[in-house]
This record gives sequence, C-alpha cells and structure tokens, in this order.
Amino acid sequence: MSHAYIEDVSQHIGQEVTIKGWLYNKTDKGKLHFLMIRDGTGIIQAVIFQDNVPSDIFEETGKLTQESSLMATGIIKKDDRAPGGYEMDINHLEIVQIAEPYPITPKEHGTAFLMDQRHLWLRSSRQNAILRVRSEIIRACRDFLDERGFVLVDTPIITPAACEGTSTLFGIDYFDEKAYLTQSGQLYSEASCMSLGKVYCFGPTFRAEKSKTRRHLTEFWMVEPEIAYAELDDIMKLGENYISYIVQRVLETKQEELKILERNTTLLEKVTTPFPRISYHEAFDILEKEGSETLRGADLGGTDETIISSQFDRPVMVHRYPKEVKAFYMEPDPENSELALCVDVLAPEGYGEIIGGSQRIHDHNLLIERIEEHALPPESFQWYLDLRKYGSVPHSGFGMGIERVVAWICGLEHVRETIAFPRMLYRIYP
Repeated sequence: MSHAYIEDVSQHIGQEVTIKGWLYNKTDKGKLHFLMIRDGTGIIQAVIFQDNVPSDIFEETGKLTQESSLMATGIIKKDDRAPGGYEMDINHLEIVQIAEPYPITPKEHGTAFLMDQRHLWLRSSRQNAILRVRSEIIRACRDFLDERGFVLVDTPIITPAACEGTSTLFGIDYFDEKAYLTQSGQLYSEASCMSLGKVYCFGPTFRAEKSKTRRHLTEFWMVEPEIAYAELDDIMKLGENYISYIVQRVLETKQEELKILERNTTLLEKVTTPFPRISYHEAFDILEKEGSETLRGADLGGTDETIISSQFDRPVMVHRYPKEVKAFYMEPDPENSELALCVDVLAPEGYGEIIGGSQRIHDHNLLIERIEEHALPPESFQWYLDLRKYGSVPHSGFGMGIERVVAWICGLEHVRETIAFPRMLYRIYP
C-alpha cells in the first residue's frame, strides 16, 4: 500500500493509501470512531466504521490515547465539512504504540510548564506552524543570496576574540588556550569576501547577555552577507530588498500557517521597498517628541526602537549612530568623524532591530586605533589587520537575526517560540 503524506492527500482522491502518524484527537460515536490524525505535514479526519474492520481492531481503536502512534489505511475522499477538506475511510489500522497519558492537555498551561515540555509542545499545531514558517524564512534567506551570486562560507563557532563586545562572550577552555563561542561570523566573512567578492555565512551565534526580554536568546541564528567594494548605501539597498523578499515569500507560501497563528497579514503586505530612512539624530527627534528619557548620544534601547518604529507602517532604517556606541570595526562618516557609517533596521509592531550593518574600516592604522580604544587584545586580531595590508578595499555587510524575523512575521509575543529548543537566561533544558 502506498504511503501518502497528509499535505498530499488531494492527489489521492478515490485511492487507497496509508497515512503514518499520531492521534491528535478522537471522538467515539457508537459504531464509529472519528480520528484526527497528524503526520507532521497536516491533520486529517479519519473514520473507522465497526463493520469495516475486524472487531479486535475496532475495540483497540477505542483505547487509543492522544499521541498514540498508528498507521491508517483507507480511501481518501473530498469532504468540505472535514478539517482540511478531506477525509479518510479506514479499512485497516495498525497501532504502533498506545501513548501514556499526555501531559499537555487542552487546559491552560503556564509558560514554564510548556517550556519544560518543549520536546512535546512542538507537536501542537501552533508550534508546528511557527517552525514551518521559520523553515521557509531560512529557505528564502538562502535563495535570495544564492540567486544573486553570493557564496556561502562557513565561519568558525570557536573564536579567539570578541567581535561585538567582551562583556557578552561565552568563554570556553580550548585545550591550553582561552577561546569563546562566536558572537558573529562577520570578521571571517570579511576575509572571505576579499577572496570571493560576495559571501554570506549562516549559523548559530552566542551572546552572554543577562537579559530576560522577549527579544533575546543566548543562542540564535544569523545570516550575514559581506560584500567587497560595497559602501553603506549599497547594503542599505540590499537589506531592504532582502527583508521585502522574505516577507513576500512567506505570504505567498505559508498562508495556512499564518492563519493558524491568526496573523494579520495586511500589516505584512505593506512591507515593500523603499523603506523609510532616518538618521540617528532624526530618530532622537522622534524620541524627544514622544517624551523618551533616553539621552541623545546613547544607543537605542528596546523601548526606544518601539517608539520609533511605531511611526512607520514598514521597517525603518536608522543610520549613522555615534561611533562611541557602536562596534570597533565601523567606518567613520567622512562628513562627521563622530558618527559611524552604520544602519539598524527596526521592524514595525515593536519587534525591534532585525538587521544591524555597517561599512567596515579598511584603513590599517585607523583599525589599530579602534582596537586599542576598545581595549581589545591586538594579538588576536593580527590576521584581521592583515586584510588591511594586502589589497584593502571598502567593504560592507550586515547581520540579520532569524529569530526576531520569525517572531515579527509570525506575530509572536516572545522569541522563545521561534526556535525548536530555545536557550535563554536560566534555561538550557530540554
């Protein structure tokens, strides 16, 4: 008997197929059992009639519990009344395992409980939808860059020094040396783009931030394109096209998942280019008008980003921050050396920064000065300084955090739902 996935049953109307999955729900009505079966690709209603199967199978079916594993064989038919529009008439059922009482019930559960049961919570329709949207976002991220000639270059997870800031490093013992979990693949991508022109890396990054906000994880995934001979405006154009492409792709391919999540897609439909662009000082004009207590010259906090983004119906690009609040590698603005040639892209609806990028310093002596100003160990950056000695050119790039993008597109309250097994302050289980 041919095995079929639930997402493909429309191709098997009138045919006998086998669906291999788990019991999502069950209703018993005398000589009928109505089984809601899931297989990871969808949910289908299956009906088992007492007269159509051996008596022992019908009796065992009545004992099925939520999440019991089974293989159901029967005829697929169109039925607009059934969830998903299709139904299976079962003529054979093989029970693989009758599950123990399932800990996650229809009643309301607290967040701590659900996170402790994350390995099981993933089976819910909501979590399934989120992970499917995440998968599509990642696919779109790669397709966009691959189709434009970018080369994927994997960067190391274990590094000898900081990229963003020494206070957020996870230190590890690397034999007889001190090493760290990477904060970003950027520095290595800078080396790669001097070889390949246009590159990107895509992998996990780690920040030892003692933050409990809804926007932060200690382990998250970033995609980071880097381009030789690119300046700030080049990556700003790339970033807005990138985000718009991803959003429109999800709208095209994941309508059902967005419905499950009850996402207001009209807000996402507005995410088209060009994005509004404002300078850091224009952003502070907004903050001061709205009564923010953040002092001009400081970096933007989460509340500040929410205030600014609330003024726009699509992502807004804030550029040219004071260099003192940004990373050591950012090129100064030639028109004002106190500013960095950088940009943050703030998502609407209060989701905060989803892209952070800049033009990188390409002058050898200036980079040495900045490393010293930031009290970083020069010996760890000799290879990085070499890039400014052998054919240095202007170059730029950005990093986009996958989890925040997923949270925004799915309309989630917290990033903990955006990855299968989130790592947060005080949570590494399961």
